Amino acid sequence: MGPVFPPSSIGLEPNSRLAIERVGRDGALRLGFERRRGRTVLTERRFTLPLQALETIPLGDTGSVYLALLNPTGGLVGGDRLKTEITLGPDTHVCLTTPSATKVYRTVGPPATQETAIRIGEGAILEYIPDHVIPHPGSVFHQSLTVEMGPRSRSILVDAFAIGRLARGERWTFTEMVNRIAVSSRGRPLFLDCMRLDPSSQTPAALGAMESFGYLATVGLFADGVDAWESMVLSLQEELLKSPSIRGAASPISRGGCVLRLLAHTAPELTQAVRNLWTLARQLLLGLPAVDLRKR
Repeated sequence: MGPVFPPSSIGLEPNSRLAIERVGRDGALRLGFERRRGRTVLTERRFTLPLQALETIPLGDTGSVYLALLNPTGGLVGGDRLKTEITLGPDTHVCLTTPSATKVYRTVGPPATQETAIRIGEGAILEYIPDHVIPHPGSVFHQSLTVEMGPRSRSILVDAFAIGRLARGERWTFTEMVNRIAVSSRGRPLFLDCMRLDPSSQTPAALGAMESFGYLATVGLFADGVDAWESMVLSLQEELLKSPSIRGAASPISRGGCVLRLLAHTAPELTQAVRNLWTLARQLLLGLPAVDLRKR
């Protein structure tokens, strides 16, 4: 067992659980946030490379913070097993993102796996806006995002991926991608989305699937105690129509939220569309203006 660190430590410890005979690394990240004196503060940060988290940055005048999650090794390889656990205390407001796209490299063995579990406390707000995933030729990637929402909590979630390194002319050359998103509120399921892509058995470029598009994104808005989902969907649809090159649609779920899915041809189109929708989602769900995450 590695050394025990106090809650205020970044908790960087040796990767002692890594078996020498196994390819890949075991990465762990645990973050905790609390509301103190009217502001959100990071009270717990422990990580094992190849996972890491930067310092928090204040986000506007609402007491919220922005934090970047990163993998300083440059990407994932087969056998990597990454697990992130994040807890937002009551009335906190956290925006999580990544500095750049997540690259997944070729493997001839086990998949690269990435599991993220987030618990949102009572009255807390989560904005989870990572950049998209880029699967390289021969890669196998299994990813999951699990979000548990508390009373009066709200969240905006984004998930996106490319079909390959399009600048190199690579389309659907990865081996497999499995993606799972699960959102629940007070122990009751709100949204479950499971996707498995295997280009060797059926190319999703077929008519009725992704066709000539190179990027797919899912944007979800979820909240406890909000009823105006139909009007939000109409506003999101109107925003989509402003970008003729984008194809997509929004729909309310049975309760507690709405989900939008869109297709884009290029990374700049995807980035701009997601940013526009996120800006609108902040206005509709949180009553807040746009923010600049200053990634570049």
